[in-house]
Amino acid sequence: MLALLKRNFILYFRNRSGVFFSLLGALISFLLYIIFLQKNLTDAWSQLPDNTNLLNNWLMGGTLAVTGITTSFTALTQMVQDRENQVDQDLFLTDLGSWGLQVSYLISSIAISFVMQVFMFAVMGLYFKESPVISHLPEIALIMLLSSLLSSLINILLIYRFQSVDSLGKLATIVGTASGFLVGTYVPIGVLPDFAQIIMKCTPATYIASLYRQILMKEPLETAFTGNSRLLQEFQEKMGIQINWQELLTKEETYFIVVIISLVAILLWQEKIKVHWRENEDSF
Repeated sequence: MLALLKRNFILYFRNRSGVFFSLLGALISFLLYIIFLQKNLTDAWSQLPDNTNLLNNWLMGGTLAVTGITTSFTALTQMVQDRENQVDQDLFLTDLGSWGLQVSYLISSIAISFVMQVFMFAVMGLYFKESPVISHLPEIALIMLLSSLLSSLINILLIYRFQSVDSLGKLATIVGTASGFLVGTYVPIGVLPDFAQIIMKCTPATYIASLYRQILMKEPLETAFTGNSRLLQEFQEKMGIQINWQELLTKEETYFIVVIISLVAILLWQEKIKVHWRENEDSF
C-alpha cells in the first residue's frame, strides 16, 4: 500500500504542468476576484466596515472548495491512465488485490487534495495579508479533510467507467470550469435565479464552501454587523455563507449534510467496485 501511495504522489507532483492545471480552476476564481469582482462586491457592500477583509475571506472559502474538487480529480486521473495502459491488471496481482488497489487511488487523491488546499490557503493568506485565527486552524484542517474526502469520492464515482485519459480530459475541462460557478465564487448564490440556486444547493462542494466561510468570516462578520442582525442574515443568505433551505442552515446542520453525503458516496463507491470486479474477474 505504501509503495502504491508513494508511486501515485510522485507521478502527480512530478508532472508540473499537471499540478498547475489541477489548480487552474482555483487560480481562475482567485484572479477573477482580484481583477473584476473585488471592486464590484466592495462597492455593493460599501456600508459595511472593513468590507474588503470580509469579502477576501469569503473568496478564500469558495476557492478552497474549488481546489478540493479540481486537484482530487486530477489525482484520480492516474487510475484511468493505469486502466488504459492495463497497468491495473499487473497491480491487481499484488497482495493488495482489487480492494487495496482502489483504496490506494482514493487515499492518494485525498492526501493530494488536502496538501493542495493547504498550499492555496497559504498563497491566498499571504496575498491578502490575512493571518488566520490560531484557534480556527484545527477546524479549518478538519474541513480540508472533509473536502478532500467528499471531492475524491464524488470524482471517483464520476470517472469510474472512463477508459481513456483523452475522454477524461474533456470532463476535466467541464469540472474545472463549472466548479467556480457551483460553489458561488464567480457569482454569489443569492443573486441567481431560483432554479440556479437549487442546482448549487444540490452540489456537495457548496456545503464545503459554506463551512469554510463560516469559520474564516466569523470574526469579520461579528465586527461588520454588530447590532444589525437583519442585514447579517441577508448577507449570509445572499453570499452563500449559510445555505438557505426554508431557513438558514446552522454550521452543525451543514456538517451533518456533508457527513451524510460522504457516507452515501462511500456506499456507492463500494458497490461500483463490487460490480466492476465481478464483470472483469475472468480477465484477471
